Amino acid sequence: MRNLDSRAVRGRNPMRDWHKYVCPLKAARNFIVLFTAKYLPFVGLKNALYRLIGIKIGFDSAVALCAMFDVFFPELITIGNNCVIGYNVTILTHEFLVDEWRKGRVVIGDNVLLGANSLVLAGVSIGSGAQVGAGSVVTRDVPAGEFFAGVPAKRVEKATQR
Repeated sequence: MRNLDSRAVRGRNPMRDWHKYVCPLKAARNFIVLFTAKYLPFVGLKNALYRLIGIKIGFDSAVALCAMFDVFFPELITIGNNCVIGYNVTILTHEFLVDEWRKGRVVIGDNVLLGANSLVLAGVSIGSGAQVGAGSVVTRDVPAGEFFAGVPAKRVEKATQR
């Protein structure tokens, strides 16, 4: 189950009023940093930029090209040690609906692999040693050491341990 903080909104679509929930200057700064890091091939520099906007990223973790993190609440993302975040992965910590908006912490344990083009939704935890297959949409917690894949991502088999 996802751990989300939900806030009902009356009247207008909350996405139209995003500036009421997040400082526009913070969002602009985060966008510039994230867009720059997205195309950098230098893992150490990318990690430094991510830490600058509040993402907690562990030792020896690597983020591939074109990965994108939440622009409004990147400080709610924690990535453990020795993780591989694949090409074009998206990690979100907020979501807008017609009459509410939600946010939630994303916690990724140590030694996790997120396959290319996967999407991790707000409020999800991925346990240490887990693997997420390419193109998957992670809508719920992934237990440690498990292999999840698909849309939505479901348990496929035990992750191989080395």
